[in-house]
Amino acid sequence: MDKKLGKDFQDKLLRFSQEIDDEGRKKIEAELWNSYGTERVVFVLDMSGFSLLTRKYGIIHYLSMVRRMQLISEPIVKTYNGSLIKYEADNCFAVFPDTLSAVHAAIALQLAFDASNLLTSDDFDVHIACGIDYGKILIIGNEDCFGDAVNRACKLGEDVAAGGEILVTQDAIKTITSELDFDLREVNVSVSGLTIPSYAVGYRKE
Repeated sequence: MDKKLGKDFQDKLLRFSQEIDDEGRKKIEAELWNSYGTERVVFVLDMSGFSLLTRKYGIIHYLSMVRRMQLISEPIVKTYNGSLIKYEADNCFAVFPDTLSAVHAAIALQLAFDASNLLTSDDFDVHIACGIDYGKILIIGNEDCFGDAVNRACKLGEDVAAGGEILVTQDAIKTITSELDFDLREVNVSVSGLTIPSYAVGYRKE
């Protein structure tokens, strides 16, 4: 992360927490949103089966799969006009300018791992789950991001979606103005008391 951007962001957060006046806090909050706020589609990829595979084969085995996930996912994210924000453990965080690009990237990733898994033994197969949301977020130095859309995409990708699934919030789907070239199935998502109206993307043709 750009050290100057990171320090500025952290300093303003500290000032916000120490500010005793409501108007002062509102001013700092406005400064943060003006400097770092943007509206983006948030994409979160999570590898499935971490606990089971690590317990069965060991952490080195799983980390080698994580590295493979990174090498395959980065060029595909960029091909669909996405910006890679970070890799964290077995997750990939990216942002896209529009929902359609994010969904197409998620489909391409699922199919790419399907193809890649044909070349590996079952114990090295990589299976991914994807969560997608849209909203106003904070992006710090193109290396970290925060906001409700980030949290909800994480919930979908990490906590709800199974391997092979792509879950997209209703808010994100509503931003698509062109005709869809994939199927949608409404799903009821409730995580930690939070209800997230969402759809599962159907992309595998029978």
